[in-house]
Amino acid sequence: MTAFAIEADNIHVRFGDYWALTEVSFAIPDGAFVAVLGPNGAGKSTLLKTCLGLIRPQSGLMRLYDRPLAEFDASRMGYVPQIKTLDRSFPALAIELAASGVLSAWPWHIQGALRRQAMEALEQVGADHLASRPLARLSGGELQRVYLARALIRRPPLVLLDEPATGIDPAGERDMFRVLERYQETEKATIMMITHDWHTAVHHATHILAINRRLIGCGESSPAFAEEMLREAFGHIGHEHPHREANA
Repeated sequence: MTAFAIEADNIHVRFGDYWALTEVSFAIPDGAFVAVLGPNGAGKSTLLKTCLGLIRPQSGLMRLYDRPLAEFDASRMGYVPQIKTLDRSFPALAIELAASGVLSAWPWHIQGALRRQAMEALEQVGADHLASRPLARLSGGELQRVYLARALIRRPPLVLLDEPATGIDPAGERDMFRVLERYQETEKATIMMITHDWHTAVHHATHILAINRRLIGCGESSPAFAEEMLREAFGHIGHEHPHREANA
């Protein structure tokens, strides 16, 4: 019998008169790497925040690991948002941001076990050399790595990422996906990632979930499946990927 990490049953989310999600139902197997695809305004971030419990649907049920969302321990989820609300001028260090994934208050004094835990998380994402660097001196890609360390510091079985490649150069993006794939393998984790790049989805994800305010499709990743879903969601595949045929 297949174990599911995330199950959505007829989810509806409305903001005023605007329905962001309607009749969305799907099941994500435990241990999957899921790429969420869809055009701008499709409800992708809304879906992720609904999975996190940050948005409450008007109707429908969300279950995580066979438990209603309200009964699931939030510390077992890691989250990397697309928009970083933390003020870059805030006088804090990278290690403090990573350690904040453990504590509910800002960790001004990091010692002992917490310091070791934070350093291990930073090392895991290749950012241990940034530990003592002020946030104001981090590049966009470096800040993204530290946020990823923050999300993984508790070694959660479920990791949700909203456009994690934002602000990262191609080499850094490849490194990030290596980190995520290694984490998924070692921790047997489930990863759900929003992306606009179907090529990335095909080559890194095991499953694709396509939405445009409603579910377009959900299934195992393949070039043909991705193209089919994107044609329905967008009306076209999008910009060309010249290297696609060489990698097919």
